[in-house]
Amino acid sequence: MPSIFLVLIAVVVIFGVAAVVVGRQRAKAVAAAPVATPIAPAATRSPEPIAAAEVEAEPDTDVEVDGEPESFERPRFRDRMAKSRAALVGVFSGVRGRAGITNETWDDLEEALLRADVGVRVTDELLNGLRARVKAKELTDPDALLDALQADMIGRLSASDRALRLEPGEADSPNVWLFVGVNGVGKTTTIGKVGAQQRQLGRTVLMAAGDTFRAAAAEQLATWAQRSGSELVRGNEGSDPSAVIFDGIESASARKIELVLADTAGRLHNKTNLMEELRKVRRVAGKGRGRVTEVLLVIDATTGQNGLAQARQFAEATEVTGVVLTKLDGSAKGGIVFAIETELGLPVKLVGLGETIGDLVDFDPTEFIEALFSE
Repeated sequence: MPSIFLVLIAVVVIFGVAAVVVGRQRAKAVAAAPVATPIAPAATRSPEPIAAAEVEAEPDTDVEVDGEPESFERPRFRDRMAKSRAALVGVFSGVRGRAGITNETWDDLEEALLRADVGVRVTDELLNGLRARVKAKELTDPDALLDALQADMIGRLSASDRALRLEPGEADSPNVWLFVGVNGVGKTTTIGKVGAQQRQLGRTVLMAAGDTFRAAAAEQLATWAQRSGSELVRGNEGSDPSAVIFDGIESASARKIELVLADTAGRLHNKTNLMEELRKVRRVAGKGRGRVTEVLLVIDATTGQNGLAQARQFAEATEVTGVVLTKLDGSAKGGIVFAIETELGLPVKLVGLGETIGDLVDFDPTEFIEALFSE
């Protein structure tokens, strides 16, 4: 009997030792395993939470950091506006070649200005003013008439404030520039070029890929972010644009980045109204740490007067502060600048004069008009 008890005691001791060994091995494995840190969704990162109706879902955003910006040189208006100049220079040469100012002179000038998309209202105002000066003998020859026309056109564009607004503030409260416009006008490309421009000025920039409904829009913006040396926040395709932009603003705030450039959709799926979506984007962008200081409407210069109706809708929906006119180098309708500023009351702040990263420039009325009149 004693031997049986000794055997049982031995078995218990063996199992006890084995349990201790196994327990220690498990403890070591748990200690060595990585610990997952939960990440708060974009809609809850703000110190002022946004209602569910405003931001519907986590956009699953990623932040990408890129390198140094490319360098570039500013192009001249005269070198890039051959088509716009050609629409006017031929007429101006014919006017100068006449002995005096005739009815044919007025007809030619009216046709040239309308063909250049200056617009009926501005054309009438320009020519009526010149007719009065000719009648009063202030202008007596074609050269003086064309010089006066050039000066009047410059004068009409010189009063607008074209400076891009970048307001000083707390380091964690970035300026936000929203870019709106229909698909195909060059909106995403414009953001890339503006990013390069601002990086050359020494500012820190983050791009928010809020056009989540256009295939490859985020990839296109990522390429521009890399070229301009900016950071990028993007979401999954089809995710809530407002949430992506809000997350970009909060990311910029956390990193003390000065400027957020936010892309928006130009066309959404057929269950969503574009203008209502843009109104929502505008509201949400103003709810976090950022300050919306510019809403820039991008218009394709080649569409001429046809783009004005859409421009009015965008202006009403998003409180547009200025216009970026793209593809001016490829259009004979440079006079659309007058229609935009007269009919919409919006300053043209930037114009695109080519395809490269440095071809988006500040709009200079004097250089623009001189380019139209130069031979």
